[in-house]
Amino acid sequence: MTFADWQSLAPAAAARLVHERVAALPPAQRRAALAWLAPEDRLAAELAGTSSPSSFNLNSNGAPPPLAGVPFAAKDLFDAAGLPTFAGSVFLPEVRPDPAADGAFIRDVRAAGAALAAKAHLHEFAYGITGENPHYGDCELPGHPGRTTGGSSSGSALLVKAGIVPLALGTDTGGSIRVPSAFCGLYGFRLTPLHPWIADGFPLAESFDTPGFFTANATDLRATLDALVPETAVPSSSTYNLNRAGRALRGAYLALPGVDPALATACASAAARLADPLPASIAAELLPLFAPAAELYAILGGAETRVIHAPFYAHYRDRYDANVRARIDRALTLTDAEIARAQANRDAITAAWAALFRDYDYIVLPGSPCPAITKAECTIEMRSRILSLTVPASMASLPVLALPVPLPDTGGLTTALQIVVPTIHSPAIRHALALHG
Repeated sequence: MTFADWQSLAPAAAARLVHERVAALPPAQRRAALAWLAPEDRLAAELAGTSSPSSFNLNSNGAPPPLAGVPFAAKDLFDAAGLPTFAGSVFLPEVRPDPAADGAFIRDVRAAGAALAAKAHLHEFAYGITGENPHYGDCELPGHPGRTTGGSSSGSALLVKAGIVPLALGTDTGGSIRVPSAFCGLYGFRLTPLHPWIADGFPLAESFDTPGFFTANATDLRATLDALVPETAVPSSSTYNLNRAGRALRGAYLALPGVDPALATACASAAARLADPLPASIAAELLPLFAPAAELYAILGGAETRVIHAPFYAHYRDRYDANVRARIDRALTLTDAEIARAQANRDAITAAWAALFRDYDYIVLPGSPCPAITKAECTIEMRSRILSLTVPASMASLPVLALPVPLPDTGGLTTALQIVVPTIHSPAIRHALALHG
C-alpha cells in the first residue's frame, strides 16, 4: 500500500489495518520487531489529527499537511513522549529517564501529519549491521524465513517490508539504512551527522550517526523527501560547485570489490540507467584509499562509543549483547596512535569525495556484497564485507539515497545501489530517483 492508499482510509480503518497486519506476523517476529505498538484507538485519533503530543494543524490554505493519514514507525532510539527508549537493550531506561516530549525527528514527522504507530527494535545500541538481537529476537526478511532484514534499523525495515506501515524512521552510522534497504528491497535515505533529528536520539558514534527513513516505493520516498527534506539550490560558493547554470546533472558509477558476481552484474546493469562508469584512472586512486576504511571506521566509531557508554558500562556490562560487549571491550583498548591513523584515513577520504564532487553531482556504488544473509552468515568477516561498501560514504559524513535492485532467479531477493550526494538538498537525489524508476 502506498501513502495514498493509507490516506484514502478512514482513521479507524487505518488503525485497525495496522493492528491486523501486526497480528499476522509470526509471534517471534512481532517480538523481534516491535518495542511498542500504539493502541488502536490512540492511533486512530492521531491519524485523524485530533490527539497526539504534537497534533498537526491545517495549512494556511486549509489543506491537511502532506503526510496526514500516514502511519509510521520509529527506531527505538528516537524519543517519543511518555514512552521508554530501550535502544535495543534491556536496561537503558534504568540509566536514562523516560522522555517527557518527542525527540526532534518524531516531532517533525508528526508535524508533517504522520501518526506514530510503533517503535521498532534494533541491533542493540545500533552497534551492528546484521540486525541480530539476543534479547528480543532477530528480525527476518518477510517471505524469506531465516534471512535477516539487516541492521541496525532491523525492526524499522521489517515493519515497512511487511506492509504494517508505509514509512519508518531509522539511523545510519555505518550503513544501517542502506543495508536493510538492500536486503529488503526498500527505498531509503540517509541524511548527515549532527543533523537536529539525530542530536537528541540515543547515540552510537556522534560524528557518524545520521537519521534516515525507509519507504516501500519511490513515490512515497519522494513524498517524504518533499515533506521533510526540500530541494534547494546549492550556493555558487559551495565547495562542490553544483547547479552551475546550463549544466546537466552528472553522475558516475564506481564498482567496488568484494561483491558477489551475480550482484556485481545486477548493480552494473541498474547503474547504467543512472551514470557512466567512473574513469579507470580515478577509480584506481580511490580503491586503495577505500580498502582499509571498514577497519578504520570501527576504530573511530569505537572510540566515540566507549565515551557514550562509560558512565554505566562497568555496572551493566553483563547485560549487554555478547557481540556488542566484545566491540566495546575492544574499543576500550584503542590507543591514540590507532585513532590518529584512522582519522588520517577519514580526512583523506573526505578530501577525495570533495574532489569528486567538483566534477560530479553524484556517485553510484553497490549497496551490499550479497543478498539478505542467514544467521550462519552473520560473521565478523561478513560484517567487514558489508562495511567495506558503505563506510566510504560514512567516513565523509555524506548523505546517501538507497535504491533497490532485484536479483534475477533468487525468489525475490534484492540488493541496492547507493547514490552518494554532497548535500541533503541536492537535486541529484530526485534526479536519480526518477531515473531509477
